[in-house]
Amino acid sequence: MKCSSHPLLSAADGFATNSADVLILLARVLLAWVFVGVAYGSAINFAGSLGYFTSLKVPAPLLFTSAALFFEILLSSGLILGLGTRYCAILTIVFVVVATAIAHRYWEYPAGAQQIAQYTNFLKNISIIGARWRSS
Repeated sequence: MKCSSHPLLSAADGFATNSADVLILLARVLLAWVFVGVAYGSAINFAGSLGYFTSLKVPAPLLFTSAALFFEILLSSGLILGLGTRYCAILTIVFVVVATAIAHRYWEYPAGAQQIAQYTNFLKNISIIGARWRSS
């Protein structure tokens, strides 16, 4: 018996097919929400973001913080508006890989709340990379 011949699966397939454009838009907006939230936090507390990147000992922390904010705004705008989504997918993958390698090295934190928070962010970023890889 084919799985797709089941009425429930057939209905789900029909819904997905008929709603593809709306579902893809929803997925892009939900993914962009991550970048919008981080960009907003960075913009209203730029000094805090700069301090965080300085504590991570990134070279040129002011340039890095500014570039991160720029790319977060660019990525979220492109995803929400549906502009250059393939390029946004590639840029998202690169941006998130770099951000994860720099800012979410959970294994460098002692066991406890900070390590758990960094591990959660690490997993979130891995999920974003997987989602964008699939759609690029």
